[in-house]
Amino acid sequence: MHNPDRIIGMASAFYDSCALFAASDLGVFARLAEVGTADAASLAADLHLDTRGMRLLLDACVALELLIKEGETYLNAPESSAFLVPGSPGDLSAAIRYNRDVYPAWGKLVTFVRNGTPVEQPEFHLGQDLERTKTFVMSMHYRALAIGRAVLEELDLAGCKTLLDVGGGPGTYSVLISKKYPDIDCTVLDLPEVVKVAEDLIRQQGCADRVRTLAGDYRSMEFPPGKDVINFFGMFHQESPESIQALLRKAYAALKPGGIVNVMDMMTDGTHTKPKFSALFALNMALTTEHGWVFADTELMEWMQEAGFMDCRVKPLPPPMPHWFATARKK
Repeated sequence: MHNPDRIIGMASAFYDSCALFAASDLGVFARLAEVGTADAASLAADLHLDTRGMRLLLDACVALELLIKEGETYLNAPESSAFLVPGSPGDLSAAIRYNRDVYPAWGKLVTFVRNGTPVEQPEFHLGQDLERTKTFVMSMHYRALAIGRAVLEELDLAGCKTLLDVGGGPGTYSVLISKKYPDIDCTVLDLPEVVKVAEDLIRQQGCADRVRTLAGDYRSMEFPPGKDVINFFGMFHQESPESIQALLRKAYAALKPGGIVNVMDMMTDGTHTKPKFSALFALNMALTTEHGWVFADTELMEWMQEAGFMDCRVKPLPPPMPHWFATARKK
């Protein structure tokens, strides 16, 4: 006999994420990190919130194992201390704000499936709305800090001197690369409003002398020539197949002989249904970008080869990263 628990759980899964977003946005985890333990009334007073609402939210977070309850007091669970306290080494509090910001778009999924057009334009977080742009770029920065450590293990850039980071957003990947390979001169190419945020982040991390920015639209402009390495990290999923192929051809033209192209992104298997996260992320991108989707690893290999690259390889990054890494060389 079939069990309905999985379907019921799916139908109410948004309860979990809404409780997480609210506790993070209201400063619950940050305040508990400061005071250690507190009851609902004192937390509500500290954060200028309603006591009943606070108690209900705290109890929900205990049920989600984000908090621990001892008598009438609450404290952060170990995972929350590690990942949800602003300023902690593994801080994801800014990264999850992107998920919070796209939450309203998911409520319009039926509309998208009916008419096939995105329900939110990417311009809102890529320059049109300056606050959303900063939030988006900062979210990508914190995500990239975690993903970047795994990507660095896959990179072999010994002897390389110049690198172009296409659609590099906050410049985080280039900063991490420049710290490991101090002889590489990195250039982050992205839209003007994105680059403004990136420049501040790069300067704060002490890498302005090795990581520069280039404002422009990577779709319409030619890439600076003579590069040893061109990276496409976390940006192909918003491009159409035709755009990805055009970008790979431009990369081939801009690279020196023997130059390296690297791609890191969400990918699926050939059925476009596995892994689950990638299949769902494809919907997320379609809701918020004109051509967003998630391509298969086999498709990327074909496009690289068609652009002229050789020694093409692709592999998944180690868990829990839901990303793949691909690399190839110019003849």
